[in-house]
Amino acid sequence: MNAVVALKAEHALTDLLTAAGLARSTFFYHQARLDVPDRNAELKAEIRRIFDRFAGRYGHRRIRDELRSAGWMVSKKTVLKLMNQLGLRCTIRRRKRYNSFRGEAGKTAPNLLKRDFTVTGPNQKWVTDVTEFRVGDRRVYLSTVMDLFGREIIGHTTGISPNLELTNSSLRHALRRLRPGDAPIIHSDQGFQYQHASWQRLVNEAGAKQSMSRKGNCLDNAVMESFFGHLKDELYCNTTFFTVDALTTAIDTYIDWFNAERAHSTLKGLSPVQYRTQALAA
Repeated sequence: MNAVVALKAEHALTDLLTAAGLARSTFFYHQARLDVPDRNAELKAEIRRIFDRFAGRYGHRRIRDELRSAGWMVSKKTVLKLMNQLGLRCTIRRRKRYNSFRGEAGKTAPNLLKRDFTVTGPNQKWVTDVTEFRVGDRRVYLSTVMDLFGREIIGHTTGISPNLELTNSSLRHALRRLRPGDAPIIHSDQGFQYQHASWQRLVNEAGAKQSMSRKGNCLDNAVMESFFGHLKDELYCNTTFFTVDALTTAIDTYIDWFNAERAHSTLKGLSPVQYRTQALAA
């Protein structure tokens, strides 16, 4: 169609339509449509702006939520269609899960969480885990602690070894959040770090209660698994990192953004910090 329009000034229209296999009525119908202004031009511009603002991390559902927050009344189906027209796609990939289980290395704890991720206030239930990244031929590990109230990351540490200091350091950061009388359940898998006496001493001295997933059952810690999935989908899989320092800095920046700005459907479109602030002010 576009080729026929471009060549129309130099060749007979009848010859061009014959060569293109187009009916005359079809040509004039589509030519008329080309002259009509795009009624979705402003909406497309806003979709592209939101997509770029969040570095391509948001798919059509979250972009729809951002549009509605800005006053646009638009469906997910429409946003998806327009994103396809614009060639905007949020890349998702399946991650390989890091497994820290090394057999019975110490004392395990019962599963107190039992997949009940509901809470009514801060510092009631925390979840923690370790995930792995690759930078060239090197491995980088991230240990995080999340408060299930608002899904906020309250402690995290990166390092080149999944050792005891990695996990203990992230827990020490999180423990600074505790107020007098707080006694959270701290849930993890059965990794060797969480069976070690040093981790269990930190938990006990804080007056918290240790909980562990059943062996080989990642769904017992599904919320933490979900965070790692978002982090890798929205940061790691779309960027090539050449140094450990570059990845570490990017992770720190992402977690700050995740806590302060990233909208969550489970939090009514608020970020973890916004949710906590509004809930405590009510």
